[in-house]
Amino acid sequence: MITLDTSAIVALLSRSDRHHADAARALAKHRGPTVVPVGILAEVEYLLSSRLAPSASVAFLEGLERGESLLDCGDVDVPRIRELMTRYHDRPLGFADAAVIACAERNGGAVLTFSLAALTFGRESPLVPGRQEIMYPVRGKAFKSGSTAEVVCSLNPGP
Repeated sequence: MITLDTSAIVALLSRSDRHHADAARALAKHRGPTVVPVGILAEVEYLLSSRLAPSASVAFLEGLERGESLLDCGDVDVPRIRELMTRYHDRPLGFADAAVIACAERNGGAVLTFSLAALTFGRESPLVPGRQEIMYPVRGKAFKSGSTAEVVCSLNPGP
């Protein structure tokens, strides 16, 4: 199962996004189900509406209704999200990024992302900018002991 973050959703829905082809290839290669943490929905809606059009947000929601991705409400993740936000209060880790990490930990550890904000701060080793990797393992302080996550697809540092 792959947890989608906001950057992945925007890339998948926008053919003009510079990561669109990489995102589509990664999902075609992985072929597992995808999951969207409910904690990122407002961020997704804002970016789709501002970068594309309000109709893009509606199309995304319709896709969720059709079961194109699973919607993970994450109520059991709240303690873990709080733990991550508390532990990394001095770094750029907000609710949405913490929700993606918590969801991925619980759902197999794969994350499709093009923004490393949620993952690089907790990494034991830095990611080389622009490096092309499929299923790049992410092990770091952000993830629970013994937990492994994977970043799927081409990774580039976020803005």
